[in-house]
Amino acid sequence: MARILITEDEESLRRFVARALRLDGHETFEAGDGAEGLEKLDEGSYDLLLSDIRMPVMDGIELAHQASARFPEMKILLMTGYAEQRERADDLASKIVDVVPKPFALPDIRKAVARALAGVSSQAA
Repeated sequence: MARILITEDEESLRRFVARALRLDGHETFEAGDGAEGLEKLDEGSYDLLLSDIRMPVMDGIELAHQASARFPEMKILLMTGYAEQRERADDLASKIVDVVPKPFALPDIRKAVARALAGVSSQAA
C-alpha cells in the first residue's frame, strides 16, 4: 500500500484520518503544519501528501508548491473547510489531484485518497 504524509494542524482530525487510512493498509505519517510537513517530505519517500490548506507557519498551498517542485512524482491531495481557500488552490490544478471539502465522512476521505493514489480527480469520475 501507500506511504502517506498527513499535514493537518487540527490534531484530532489528523489522527482520525491517519487511523482510517491505516485501516486501508496504508502507512501514515503526520505533521502539524506545512513547515513540519516539508521537513518530513525531505526525510523520506511518500506516495501521497494529504494536506489541509489553512494552517499556521506554512499553509497547504505553499507546501503543495514546494512539494511538487521537489517531488514531482508524488501525488498531492488538499483538504479545506473554506470555499475561498479552495479557490486559492486553482493555481495548483496541474500539481494536485483534488481538493476535498471539510467536513467529510470517513468513507469520503478514504475514497478521495484511493482516487488520488490512482491519479483520478473527482471531476474526472
